[in-house]
Amino acid sequence: MSYVPLAAEQIKAIVFDLDNTLVTSDMNFSWLREQIGCPHDSDLLSFVEQIECELAAKRAHQMILDHEIDDAQSSKPMPGCHSLLNFITHNQLHTAVITRNCAQAAQKKIKHNQLDIARVISREHFPPKPAPDSLLFLANEWRLQPHQMLYVGDYLYDLQAAFNADMPSCLVTHGKHTPFLDQASLVVDHLHDLETCIAQSRNSN
Repeated sequence: MSYVPLAAEQIKAIVFDLDNTLVTSDMNFSWLREQIGCPHDSDLLSFVEQIECELAAKRAHQMILDHEIDDAQSSKPMPGCHSLLNFITHNQLHTAVITRNCAQAAQKKIKHNQLDIARVISREHFPPKPAPDSLLFLANEWRLQPHQMLYVGDYLYDLQAAFNADMPSCLVTHGKHTPFLDQASLVVDHLHDLETCIAQSRNSN
């Protein structure tokens, strides 16, 4: 996998992942996998969907939901989050959140952290990332070309979803080393760095 080149001056929509992109998250996926019996190298959501026993599947779904709700209540905005969202509003850019969270937890995090984002797409609406369906849906709704949208996240699934939608991606590292830097169109340490990048591109035109 590679990445789609970013032409920042052409961006008309900035779409975000939620956990550890816009807000903090302390989800303990290792603990969840252990409780549910999911192998370490397997995708948790995909594993749960394949559980054949109805009671076991229901228990696993409820355990994930409870963990997400608890996480939502303790979440905080990431540095630069509100400034970037204000920039997006001021410049009349489209925005939305696409998350692998359930809708209930995602909405709770949006409200708890006072994020000015009306559009939130969760795993109940479309196949979860790295599937590109949700990004392509927004592009069609907003009548934008893929290269006019930027998807921002902190994990490989986010970069893969953008690539699968033929869209540029931005990886937010929060100053930490990640093994997939070369799969992002743009790499920034923090959200305010992305704001600076987009602002400079708009001011130069």
